[in-house]
Amino acid sequence: MATSFRLEIAAFTASFAGVLERDDAVVLVAQDGDEIVGYLLGLDHLAFYANGRVAYVEEVAIAPSRRREKIGHLLMRAFEEWASRRGARLVTVATRRAGAFYAGIGYEETAALFRKIL
Repeated sequence: MATSFRLEIAAFTASFAGVLERDDAVVLVAQDGDEIVGYLLGLDHLAFYANGRVAYVEEVAIAPSRRREKIGHLLMRAFEEWASRRGARLVTVATRRAGAFYAGIGYEETAALFRKIL
């Protein structure tokens, strides 16, 4: 995961509850028995440039010991199916370290991401 912010349990708990209440967000979890080995948080919204709905992968993380087992690929495919069912015209994701992974599952690089921490 990105390390821009230190995990704060109370803030995480509030964010998690808020996300689960939203119609335009989904949390997908990959499990092996009782162990969570990965997750994906994604959202969708209407956008003018796409003439409709677009979907965005906000967070995706796989346990380091479980990478290269296609868990990320399965989470992405499940998100794409969710987005497609909702009428999304495209899926976007920002990454610094996983460009080869996304290219390998059919994504193309299209833009640079800029941010400003408030």
